[in-house]
Amino acid sequence: MAKSVTPYWNPLNSDHREQWQPIPGLEGMAEELTLSLDPETGEYTRLTRFHPGADTSPFGAKCHAYPEEILIVSGRLYDRACDRWLEPGDYASRPPGELHRAL
Repeated sequence: MAKSVTPYWNPLNSDHREQWQPIPGLEGMAEELTLSLDPETGEYTRLTRFHPGADTSPFGAKCHAYPEEILIVSGRLYDRACDRWLEPGDYASRPPGELHRAL
């Protein structure tokens, strides 16, 4: 089976705010919205939204066994591993295992 498909819609529209879910362990700091999912493989595409002032530094650096894409839509995110502020429009495609550490 392949990932789910959805007709065009705007997940950033305020009409869809109820679809955002707290990320377990980051309640009050970040939410996620799953856009597509393959229930057999677990492969998914999601949006992550950090709340203003969110500080994930106590959780330390992270890496994943899967590729990760980042696009900053609004606000700023500091990546300690890169020692860089990510601004709206910044994009990255991280390979599996790349260390990153957001603040």
